[in-house]
This record gives sequence, C-alpha cells and structure tokens, in this order.
Amino acid sequence: MKKQLAFSFLLILIIFSACNPKPSVKDSSDNVVKKPVDLVYPLLDTENSRWFFFSSACRPFGMVNLSPDTQIGGAWGSGYRYKTDTIKGFSHVHAWQLSGLSLMPVMPESASNIYADFYSKFSHQTEKVSPGYQYVDLDRYNLEVEITSTKRVGFHRYKYNDAGTRALLVNLNTILGPCHNVDGVLNRKDKHTVTGELTNTPTRRRPKATKLYFQIAANCEIHNIEKDPKTGNYLLFFDPKVDQVLLKVGISYTSVKNAEKNMLTELSHWDFDKVVNESRDEWDSYLSRIEIEGGTPVQQRRFYTDLWHALQGRRIISDVNGSYPDYTGKEFRIGQIPLAENGKPLFNHYNSDAFWGAQWTLNTLWGLAYPEIYKEFVQSLMLYYQDGGMVPRGPSGGNYTYVMTGATSTPFIVSAIQKGIIQENIPEIYEALKKNHMAGGIMSKAGYEHDTQLGGGLDYYIKNGYVPYPIPEGKFGYHQDGASLTMEYAYQDWTLAQLAKKLNHQDDYNYFMERSLNFANVYDSESTWIRPKDAAGNWLSDFDPYNYENGFNESNGAQSTWFVPHNLRHLAELMGGKEQAIKKLNQQFKDAEYLGFTSGKAHDREQHPEYRRVPINYGNQPSIQTAFVFHQLDRADLTHFWSRQVVDKAFSGLSPSSGYNGDEDQGLMGSLAVLLKVGLFQMNGGTDKDAEYQIGSPVFDRVSIHLNKDFYKGKQFVIETINNSPENVYIDKMTLNNQDIDKHTLLHKHIVNGGELKLYMSQDQMK
Repeated sequence: MKKQLAFSFLLILIIFSACNPKPSVKDSSDNVVKKPVDLVYPLLDTENSRWFFFSSACRPFGMVNLSPDTQIGGAWGSGYRYKTDTIKGFSHVHAWQLSGLSLMPVMPESASNIYADFYSKFSHQTEKVSPGYQYVDLDRYNLEVEITSTKRVGFHRYKYNDAGTRALLVNLNTILGPCHNVDGVLNRKDKHTVTGELTNTPTRRRPKATKLYFQIAANCEIHNIEKDPKTGNYLLFFDPKVDQVLLKVGISYTSVKNAEKNMLTELSHWDFDKVVNESRDEWDSYLSRIEIEGGTPVQQRRFYTDLWHALQGRRIISDVNGSYPDYTGKEFRIGQIPLAENGKPLFNHYNSDAFWGAQWTLNTLWGLAYPEIYKEFVQSLMLYYQDGGMVPRGPSGGNYTYVMTGATSTPFIVSAIQKGIIQENIPEIYEALKKNHMAGGIMSKAGYEHDTQLGGGLDYYIKNGYVPYPIPEGKFGYHQDGASLTMEYAYQDWTLAQLAKKLNHQDDYNYFMERSLNFANVYDSESTWIRPKDAAGNWLSDFDPYNYENGFNESNGAQSTWFVPHNLRHLAELMGGKEQAIKKLNQQFKDAEYLGFTSGKAHDREQHPEYRRVPINYGNQPSIQTAFVFHQLDRADLTHFWSRQVVDKAFSGLSPSSGYNGDEDQGLMGSLAVLLKVGLFQMNGGTDKDAEYQIGSPVFDRVSIHLNKDFYKGKQFVIETINNSPENVYIDKMTLNNQDIDKHTLLHKHIVNGGELKLYMSQDQMK
C-alpha cells in the first residue's frame, strides 16, 4: 500500500512539474513569479517619449511598430505620450525618421466632418498594454480596439458596441511624427481588400523622400469607399450589422506586391488571439536569454523592461523575399539580399538611429545575448556600403542620414569581428571602414551634413592633430564641436588600428595608433580639462567646463573629459597621475549625485541652467562609461560603489514620468542599464584582441546568460553573488569555475565557453 501511495505521489509530482516548468525568474525569497515577458512595463518614461520610443503591437525589430498616437507633430514629444488623453490614430511605422499608415476606426454621423474631427478620448484605467499587444477603449465611439502584429503585418480587432455606421478612416495624407505623409492614394483590389502607397517627405536628417506601400484586408466586405477631396484621405465602410471587424495590414518599402507577399507569408489566417500569443512567446524567447534571481519585484520588472528596450527602435526594412529599398544612389532602386539554399534571405536589412554610444551598450549586450542580431546588423551596414560606397553611422529608409558624428560603426563592427561573430570577408570590411576614416569618408561629415564634407573637420584632425572649435569655414551641419570630435575620432582610430593589427597591416596599425593619441592635443594642463582650441592653436578663452555644448557634443567639458576609452592611463598621466585622476573623477560623482547623475529627467532638459552643469550625466551617451573609468585606474571598488549609485538613482523604479532621464536612443540606455545590473562592461567596446570585460557589482543574486549555440561553445554563463545586498556592493573574493581570480576582468572566451563566476560581496571597501 505504501509503495502504491509513493508511486502515486511521484506520478503527481511528475505531472505537476511537466505542467509547471521551472520559472525563469525568482524573487529573493524564491517565490515563483511570472515569465520575463510578463514583467515588462511598456509605459516606462512615456511622459517623455519620442516618436520611436514607445512600442506595443510590435515584434523584436519588426518592420511594423503598431501603436496608438496621442501626439503626431514632430519627432520629439510625439507618438504615444502618456499624459495626453486623446488618440489621434493607430499608425504602423514608428521608426528613426520614418512614419506612416495611420488608421482610425470611427462611427461617423451624417452631419459630421469626420475627416477633420475624429480624435477620441481614452482612459488608462481600461487600457491594457504588453509586449506585442495593446487594448484601448475609444470613448467617443464606445468602441474597443485591440492591436497586435507579426514582423511586417499589423493586425487589428475592433468591437463596435453601439448601433450605427462602421467605418475606418485611412489617413494617408497627414503630419505624422518626424515628417508629413503625402501623395497617399488607395485603390480597391476586391470586396475585402484595398492597396495603396504614401510618401514620407524629406526631413533635415533624411534628405530623400521615402515611399511606403501597403495592403489592407478585412474579414468582412468593404461596402463602400469614400475619398475626401480636401484632405485626400479615405473612409472604408463596413456592414452596419457587423459588430466585430478584423483587419490585416501588410506594409513594404518596395512595392504593393511585396506588401501583399509579406501579408500572405506571415499572416495567412484570421486568428487574432493566436498572433497575440505568438508575439508574446517571441518576446519571451528573447528576454529569457538572460535569467535573473534575487532582487526586489520592482528591480526584476525594471530589468526586463530595460532588456525589452534594448531590442527596440531599430527596424527591419526588407521584405520576406529579401527585397529592400535603396536610396543611396541618384535614383531609387529595389535591391535584393542574397538568398540561402532554402530560398530565404540570408539576413534582414535595417533602419537604425546612430551607433553613437553603442560601444558601451549594444556591442556588449548584443555580443553576449544576441549575436545573431549583431551579425545581421553588420551585414546590413555592409550592404549599405556595397550600394552607396560608405558604411553608415545611422541609416534611415535605405539611405544615409549622417546622424551624429564620427565613424561610430567602426567600433561596432570591429567588436563583432574580435568576438568571432563576424568571420567572413574581414579584409573587405577593413577596407570599407578605413575609407570612413580618411578624407572624404564619413568622419569628414558633421551631423546631417549631406552635401559637403567640411563640418567634421577631418582635414584639420589629420594635419594638426585636432579638430578646431569653431571650424573656420563655417557651419555645415550639427555637432561641429571640435573637442568632442577630436576625442571620438581618436578612440575610433584606435579601434580600427586593432583590426589592422589583426590583419597584419603594420603600417596602418602604426598610423592609426598615432592618430589615436590626438586626444592629448586638446588636454589643457592648466585647467586640467579637455578644452577646445581654435584653428590657430589658441585655447577657447571663455572656457567653462560646465558650460553645455561649448565645443562638446551633447555634453559639457567635465562630462566629456573622460571620453578616452582606449587610453585612460595616458589621460591620468596628463592629469598628474592615477591618484589625481581618481580624486578628480570621484569628486565629480559626489557633485553629480544631488541631481541623480543626470541632466534632468528628459533630453530637452539638458539645456536647463542648473541641469546642464552636472559633471556626470547618465542621461546621454558621452559620459555613461565614467563609473568604470575607476576600474581602468586600478580602483574597481569605486566602480562598484558608483555604478550601484547610478543604478539606484538613474535606472530604478517604474513610472511613466521617468526611466532613462534623457536620450534613450533606440535601446542604448536600456542596454546600459542591463549591463550595470548584471555587472559586466567593456570600456573600449570589446574591440581589443581578447575583448576584455570589466567586472562590476551585480544587483541580483544570480544572473544566467543563455548562450547562442550557433555562435558559442558554452551553454550558459552564470554570475552568482554571495552575500549580496544594497550595502554589500564591493567584491571581496572572486572565483571562475571554482578557481580563484585576482583581476576584476574576464575575457570574451571565458564567458562564451560557458562557466560560473562567483562574487563574494562585502561592505568593506578596497584600501
């Protein structure tokens, strides 16, 4: 009898375990919590969001990023803004310098001008939003809206609760985010389907018009189509007896035919709930690459929200068949990505904001957890080079934007090579990158300098060893801030030198290594800061290290002085030695703490008279590495202390009113927050031969990074902290695979071969 009871109990345990697999997240008391996807808080910082910031009905890197718009004017302060209680449409493209295809289900009255008056109030009390899905009530129409998507197809479900006309307003000609949508036309294809196109007008950043094509299919008959002669927009009318309408919306940047193909390939059915669940599962598969245990419930939710943001903003622009838009030449052309033996494209082509700051964010996080995505982005950047002759630093819609400054793609690509993520065509890649660093290359161009090559000051940099401020020839673009340009170029030259060395190009290695020392030419020993110089070699006379953008890109001199990720020891020597440098930076952190280490809570606050003078700003890219500067100067304990303080003040909490405190820039700040919380960083962006990581102070008790078997030998790399707490921020002892280690560093091979790093935490600071 006892054996039978034991067997029955064992059987029950087996069944229960099968139905309830081991959770991927635990709190500090080992209580079971939800999957990572269920912990994401999409409303984080949405009071301050910009056009591409907020996501709901979107897949990772999806061409479609479907969400409601409460503000539609301008790239900043637009899209979904939490404090605006009125929905002005549901649009499908929220991308870097691109927008498009705004739909609004309506119930027009016979006397109303619905084309001009269609906005509806909604309430956050009834709203539901999660990765891949959003639900809202349109109060004006007593109408329920649900949205989800595949990679290239938006999926809508409307429930009309009142009797009356059922219609869909298709806004093809309207301002929408960063640009106007114009020349929009719509045509009936059959009783259930319409097709069309619209044009994104040029912007200051994207100099050419870009077309968007679409196909809309309904699950019920479209009874009538009406066009408004004044706005050029359309109404689609459905059967007034139908209470529920489903819409599939396929898009393409190449043709209506490919929009149809995208729809037929990705969404051949009408099961809305199935797509919601598939989207949720896809997001969870990405988020589960990093498994955490310990910490508070808020810390866990914030962590997965950060990780979710790290996969946002940058969007696919190629179709399922590999067709993609190429605007790099004089005439538009449809390009074709090479196909694999199975007939599918070898990779996707992407739209992307700048890689300015990626060396401290995407390089490391994507290299650890998402090497397949990292590889695709490198392949995409090289496709732009093949088409247009230049590796971009932030492409939009199949063309260059020259966003920000320098050759920011160089460390991004070099890091992928050094980590073994990219192994093919390396000599060709080197030549492409080298072209960007020479006269006529992308370094010659200031931000959004489309037609000239003077704003970047590269000729001065090569000849005189620094970029002057101001540039004597005048203004040609944005961010012509000579001191910052000099420092960025010097670091990027160093990263290119590492690739030259790998390929045994000794002369090139020597040349770019020499250029990498140019940062010293703008160091002023009298003031002990990096300081702008004019073309004659005179120091800027009205220099104030706390004056924002006075020779420094989106920063001040105090913040940017530490932008020497490749040679901090030399910088310390210029300052009088390591101890002097440590003392100087430590004081900056103390002074910045009262403002939470940021210039306000939003990017537009950085010019505020008080916020602009903060000496460390973790709300923008130029100084987000500073906590790990101590690490390079043999004071890892100060790195551990200040990085924990930064996490606590700048990257904690869950609120629509704050989150990233400035310029999130398509996942950069989300990535940074993840790295600080797991305790891994790469000062030089992982561009050295062995791709070294600096060990920080993890927030959680256990972090498991599940490695991609197609790229790495190991199954997972685990970081376990012993006696971790808000007070125990210092590392007293470390072991790697049960062997003591005394250096606060790891190599890439140590991680990707799999293993376990144990950190014994303490309150005791290094003496």
